[in-house]
Amino acid sequence: MREFSHLDESGTARMVDVSAKAETHRTATAQGQVRLTESVRQLVAEKALPKGDVFTVAKLAGILAAKKCGELIPLCHPLPLTDIQVELRLTESGVAISATASCVGRTGVEMEALTAVSVAALTVYDMCKAVDKGIVIEEVRLVSKTGGKSGAWHAEK
Repeated sequence: MREFSHLDESGTARMVDVSAKAETHRTATAQGQVRLTESVRQLVAEKALPKGDVFTVAKLAGILAAKKCGELIPLCHPLPLTDIQVELRLTESGVAISATASCVGRTGVEMEALTAVSVAALTVYDMCKAVDKGIVIEEVRLVSKTGGKSGAWHAEK
């Protein structure tokens, strides 16, 4: 069984030293869903919610969250992101969110992509909660990553 890299020999949490790792181009893509009622979905489509344009605000929130990931997740390294793309799309059941983060660094950008999706989804909730509090955030997951020693990985469909 593989040992946990974030624990020292006494079992105490620690940040992993990545200084000996090679810098490589790394990407990660995450996605998630926000389930909305049809009436809320229609308000989002018409940009008719009291707080305004959900997609613009949620996209900016996701970008900002990815940039702040190292401050939010205790053992995450702060990374020099070279790009973060956040996309929101209206679906039959609500809003689909995807985020792709990129950097040239010594550790992956999976947490940045996942954080971008999560905060974008929370922002959709915040923008819509005045008209419905039963909104569901679901299926936030990593779908692919590239770079580093382990190379490329893609989630099964």
